[in-house]
Amino acid sequence: MRCPFCNAPDTKVIDSRLANDADSVRRRRECLTCSERFTTFETAELVMPRIVKSDGSRVPFDEQKLLQGMLKALEKRPVSMETIEQAVNQIKYNLRATGDREVVASRLGEWVMDELKKLDQVAYVRFASVYRSFQDVDEFRQEIERLEAPK
Repeated sequence: MRCPFCNAPDTKVIDSRLANDADSVRRRRECLTCSERFTTFETAELVMPRIVKSDGSRVPFDEQKLLQGMLKALEKRPVSMETIEQAVNQIKYNLRATGDREVVASRLGEWVMDELKKLDQVAYVRFASVYRSFQDVDEFRQEIERLEAPK
């Protein structure tokens, strides 16, 4: 690790500990040239699979796009941002857990609908109406009946 003060290439680690709920490692370092100390954080870089859209194009997974879509469905609904972020994290976990380099967009859409169904049924129907391109009121009614059906 280069020293941010003198740009020397050699530093030594003085102390390491877990940070941010064990999601990263905090390292205290000292430059071997100028003796200045500084802190670095190390996190795992996980590569998300690419998304294969219905037209066959492949795009990188975009967490912001996912979040914005869910927020639009949840607009003016009584769901906390923390809960929404947990749902996004669950979807990201599902993506990584496939172990695949590519995931079809329809699978991602189903995971979003599953999470929205748990969070808020109105948001779920809103999202499903756009995602499944409902053409008339009957399709809304059928989806609501599926929600109300005993499991």
